[in-house]
Amino acid sequence: MRRILFLVFFATLSGYLLAQNPNLASHYYRNGEYEKAGTIFKQLLEKSNGNDYYLDKYIDCLMAEGDFAEAEKAVKRALKKNKNNPASLLITYGKILERQGDVEKAKEKYEKAIDKVSANQYVIRKMADSFIKLTKYDLGIRAFEKGAKLLKDKKIFASNLGDLYRRKGDYDKMIESYLTSVAEEPGRLRSVQSTFMRFLPEEEFDELKEQLYDRLQDDAPVQIQEMLAWVFIQERDFESAFRQVKAIDSRLKENGRRVFELARLAQGEQEYDAAIKGYEYIVDVKGERSNYYFEAKQRALECKTISLTEGYQYTQGQIDTLLQEYSTFLDVAGRNRFTSPMMIEMANIQAFYKKDPQAAMKILQEIIEIPQTNRKIVAEAKLKLGDMYLIDGDVWESTLLYSQVDKEFKEDLLGQEARFKNAQLSYFKGDFEWAQTQFGVLKNATSRPIANDAIDMSVFIMDNLGLDTTPEPMRLYSQAEFMVFQNKLDAAFAKLDSLLDKYPEHTLDDDVLYLKGNIEYKRQDFRKAAEYYAAVVDQYPEDIRADNALYKLAEINLHIFNDKDKAKELYEKLFIEYSDSTFAVEARKKFRELRGDAL
Repeated sequence: MRRILFLVFFATLSGYLLAQNPNLASHYYRNGEYEKAGTIFKQLLEKSNGNDYYLDKYIDCLMAEGDFAEAEKAVKRALKKNKNNPASLLITYGKILERQGDVEKAKEKYEKAIDKVSANQYVIRKMADSFIKLTKYDLGIRAFEKGAKLLKDKKIFASNLGDLYRRKGDYDKMIESYLTSVAEEPGRLRSVQSTFMRFLPEEEFDELKEQLYDRLQDDAPVQIQEMLAWVFIQERDFESAFRQVKAIDSRLKENGRRVFELARLAQGEQEYDAAIKGYEYIVDVKGERSNYYFEAKQRALECKTISLTEGYQYTQGQIDTLLQEYSTFLDVAGRNRFTSPMMIEMANIQAFYKKDPQAAMKILQEIIEIPQTNRKIVAEAKLKLGDMYLIDGDVWESTLLYSQVDKEFKEDLLGQEARFKNAQLSYFKGDFEWAQTQFGVLKNATSRPIANDAIDMSVFIMDNLGLDTTPEPMRLYSQAEFMVFQNKLDAAFAKLDSLLDKYPEHTLDDDVLYLKGNIEYKRQDFRKAAEYYAAVVDQYPEDIRADNALYKLAEINLHIFNDKDKAKELYEKLFIEYSDSTFAVEARKKFRELRGDAL
């Protein structure tokens, strides 16, 4: 009995040790102890009756030790045992010969491997992978092509061929193979797009479009159209992208989802005209049966508002038309808690573009009184209503509304905005010390725009309200800024001239020029605005308004004058000479876009 137990224990131990041998062999191999590793791999090879992995490792160890004669013997023995599928073994034989410098005989073995491969998908892949490991991509391609012919399936290895053509830099065939793989396996679309994004040079996208158009002539799968739309998006050709997406929407009888998503993307990229067309397609073609109807209508109005009012390039007739569209939409959708954000937008247009604060106040008050409206929407309406009261000159009502929002949303961005508005109100009233204290606290606001504005205001007050100067110039200037806020542009301009007459060569001179530029901008006299901004940059390059003026001058040249070269020059000057400016990052980005960098 004891003898039987011993034999069982010995057999178990032997099995355990054998199981550990591959790990031990691999350990030796990684450490460069090829003789020890080879001995174990040879034992494993014999006990496994010719396992391919152990054979490869054994031969690698022999070659590392320079024992090519034994390596050849080992592969020849394996070839005798495996006459049906010799392809991979022939590649191994060729590798041994090539390592000895016999390149011609090695080529013969590689060619024979391709010639002898059987119609077995696993064997074909293994053979091609063996060539790829040797970085013999041409032979790998031939292996896959021969395999596809044997299996009578031209598409089966399309993705593998695409990978190999990519490594070779043969972009035409790379594109062809990857597109074939997408047509065969639609689920590969996103993966192939990612590969094109990473590896396909920009100048090759025309070839990609050409091949996609060729495939569209056939009854191509929808993924080919999707790919073509994706290419147009990379080129920021949203109009062409929309053509493809609308065609897909019609072909699949969808509810406008793809068109809506593309419109949102265009909106995010500030391609407002393209976004509007996408949204209007859903509204006009899909109609109210689409789940996206109301949001599309809402977003279309948002885009129209931004497109029209950005840069103040609009006519009062266009503003009236836009307001009528808002009114029509609200008549259909109702004035309720769901449409309250649109009502805020409409009030904003009434106040600052139609210059009718009373109409805006009526809309905002209506929002505040709508039952169950989101608290943050109500708070936003209160902030806007506070602005309207301020425009109307009712400082008490303004500060009351700002303080209500501050109290309710103490730790929220809305609370920070309310505190900024109260500080700004104190500044307008001439209470500079209190305003500066509040701006100082807001320097650490979580909202970067609020923090930046607070820093600017704090520095501005500090620079222009020294202990040895009278506060009167600052009062005149803050009054002028208040008038600009109230859209009293002529009165503001006169106030600034009065300041210059009373206090010539004051530290506020650059600020006066800058504010005059802002006034002319709001008046839509962009030439005069540009002259004032340029004067700030040229005459006061070290003062705090210089970077602001430089950025606005660049924006006017880009968006108003359509002088991209001048705009590029100004953006570059900004991020180089004013690298600490809050505009530096955005200026660098716009410079790179104008230079044509792929971002």
